[in-house]
Parts: sequence; structure tokens; C-alpha cells
Amino acid sequence: MSTKQLTISALFMSLVTILSASVFSIPVPGGHFYFNTILIFLVALIFPPLEAVIIAGLGSFLGDFFFYPAPMFVTLVTHSLQVLLISLILRTKKETGSYHKGLVLLALLVGGVVDIIGYYLGRSFVYATPDYAILKLPFDILGVVLGIVGAYVIYYHTGFLKEFKKFWESSL
Repeated sequence: MSTKQLTISALFMSLVTILSASVFSIPVPGGHFYFNTILIFLVALIFPPLEAVIIAGLGSFLGDFFFYPAPMFVTLVTHSLQVLLISLILRTKKETGSYHKGLVLLALLVGGVVDIIGYYLGRSFVYATPDYAILKLPFDILGVVLGIVGAYVIYYHTGFLKEFKKFWESSL
């Protein structure tokens, strides 16, 4: 990994950390609604699996650690597993340079299910109760749906991917 790639990865990790903070959330019944989901899905689509796990998993862990530490280990496991599965599903087709839209959507849906189940189980058994987890479940589902739609639109309908690839692969 080059210095430039490491710097880009660190930038994305810091963005995930910042967006995982309670400062950038909306209070909802049962907790907060966070805006980091789009970025976490996007990280899974654009970075290799190991980098994606470090950026999204550790970045969101640090956001919780600094601002609301109760769920930090649930966050670490959930987002790490989420981006790892997305990256591994897509890894088989990455050599061609682009992904089939259906495969991307499937990978994002699998990641979304992992996110919803991970936080439900975390809230139920690690730092809250099943009743609390049920209260927050609709907002988790909404967050995942918005995250999938947002990442999909950015990935396919903007110039972000083309510019990212050009910047990632270019030499200093």
C-alpha cells in the first residue's frame, strides 16, 4: 500500500469516525439515527476487504469509543462483518473492473441484514434489552435502506467511483 493509499484510507476512517459520533445524529426512540451508514456501505464497495474492515469497523468503533462507548464492541463486530461480507461477495468479480448491478445490490442487502441483526442482538443481549432493541429496529431498518440507496446512487450515478479509482491507482 502506498503512502497516498494509506492517507486516503485514513481520511475515510476519520470520516466514518466523525459520522459515527452522536453529534451528527438525530435522536429517535431507543437511541439515535446515524448518517454513517452510506459511507460504511460505500467503503465496502470501493476498498479491498482488509482495508474496508479496518476503515469501517475500527472507524465506527472509534466514533463510539469517543462519544458513546456502550455499544463500541457491538459496532466493531457488526460493521467489520458487514463490510467483510460485502467485499467478499464482490471480490470474485472485481478483476473485470466493474460489478454487475444485481451483484452489488445483493451484497449491499446481505450487509444490511448483518447490520440489522448485529445491532438487534447487541442491543438485546450486550448493552440493553430485547424491548429496547425492538423500539430501535424500525430506525435501524430505515438507516440501512437509506444507506443502501445512497451508496448505490453514489457508486453508479455519480462520477465518484471513476475519480476515486483514478486517484487511488495514480502515482504521486
